[in-house]
Parts: sequence; structure tokens; C-alpha cells
Amino acid sequence: MEIIYPRCAGIDVGKRKIAVAVRTPGDTPGERCQQIRMYKTFYQVLLEMVAWLVEEGVTYVAMESTGVYWKPVFHALCETEQIEVLLVNARHVTNVPGRKTDVKPVGPRHDRGAHRRRARSESPGRPGPRGDAEQDPGSDHGLCGAFR
Repeated sequence: MEIIYPRCAGIDVGKRKIAVAVRTPGDTPGERCQQIRMYKTFYQVLLEMVAWLVEEGVTYVAMESTGVYWKPVFHALCETEQIEVLLVNARHVTNVPGRKTDVKPVGPRHDRGAHRRRARSESPGRPGPRGDAEQDPGSDHGLCGAFR
């Protein structure tokens, strides 16, 4: 299967911590390297996570939209223009057979993201200069009210 996004990440969002898996090209053709890091959900720590993703050259991040916990992570990711964020339905992510822990599903999440085999959830717009969300042209109605 052709890899569309060679440098991508998957994020498993929790209330107190998040798991971030980054997949990049390996040393030999066809090989992939994977790094998994855990971060607390304090905004300053999330900005450190974003800096790490930019340092790794990540251009595409898939994350689940669990309750309201995804919002600070999404806002931190919007601090940079280099990363495209894809919110996915948690039901599509967690129903992966054979996965029993929080960290293990992160790998399959970004693996499917790299091959674009994920159903898109409603994606909010990128926050505008006044804090309001700009409408995503690809969505019908977005989640603009969630950011006010």
C-alpha cells in the first residue's frame, strides 16, 4: 500500500495524559521508525509536544475526538501552520481488534492515517485571530460554537 504521509502522528487523548506516536521513514527504503511519547494535558506541555512534532517534520496528525478532552490538544496543534489535524470518530479508532491498552492503539491510528484509511469526523475550523473558529470549507457546519 502506498504511503501518502511519510511523516505522520497519531494521538490518543485522555483526561490527564495523551499518548503520541510519530512514524517517520527509516534508514532503508520501505522501513518505518516509530516513537511513542506520553504527555500531560497542561497547555504548556502540549506546546512542547507540538514543538517535538514540528522538530520531527510531522505534517499530518490523526486524533480522536473524545468528549471535550481533544479541544486543548487541537488548539495547541493549531499553534503551527505545518501540521494538518484530522479529528476522527473515537468509535472508529477504539474498535480495533486485539488492542487492550491506551498506548498500543496509537500506532494503528497513525498507520491508517498515513494510508488515508480513516473516516473523517466533523472538523472544526482553525481558530482565527480573535479566537473564533474559521469555517473548514470541507465540512457542512463545523464546530464553531465549541470555541466560544
